[in-house]
Amino acid sequence: MQQALLIVDMLNDFVLPHGSLAVPGARHIIPGIRQYLELFRQKAWPVFFVCDEHEPDDPEFIRMGWPPHALRGTPGSQVVDELAPLPGEHLVAKQHYSAFYKTDLEETLQRLGVQEVIVTGVVSNICVLYTAADAVMRGYGVRVPASCVAALTPEEGAFALRQMEQVLGVTVEKE
Repeated sequence: MQQALLIVDMLNDFVLPHGSLAVPGARHIIPGIRQYLELFRQKAWPVFFVCDEHEPDDPEFIRMGWPPHALRGTPGSQVVDELAPLPGEHLVAKQHYSAFYKTDLEETLQRLGVQEVIVTGVVSNICVLYTAADAVMRGYGVRVPASCVAALTPEEGAFALRQMEQVLGVTVEKE
């Protein structure tokens, strides 16, 4: 079964302590994601870096009350150095929570014959959850390693993992 690794929003603004929307625990999931990344690179399996990319006047900032983050072309919108994409790896710019919404992700997965996605990154109860939900609704097998996702709070993270597992049928890999 052809798999693809989705690394969601592991961007400076979400991961670095001084990032404009730093996610507690985001730095702690880097080693686990890095293990998956190295495995996928060794096997030449597809890797996708899903990256929030906003304009300064994005309605999300007003609607959600979040500070501007992942502004197109800024250092905050770049993938953290520890996971930096290599040439040939896929970059998916998104302006919404799901990596599938108004992007070419699904088309590219289909072209590559991908049947299962492994979803990692931040934020568990937002972009990871909605990407996993859209993948399930499109017929992909979905796995989420719990040690490779982080949320804004432990309660929100636990809720998201329960929703993915119990409602969506995602395989949540726990330690």
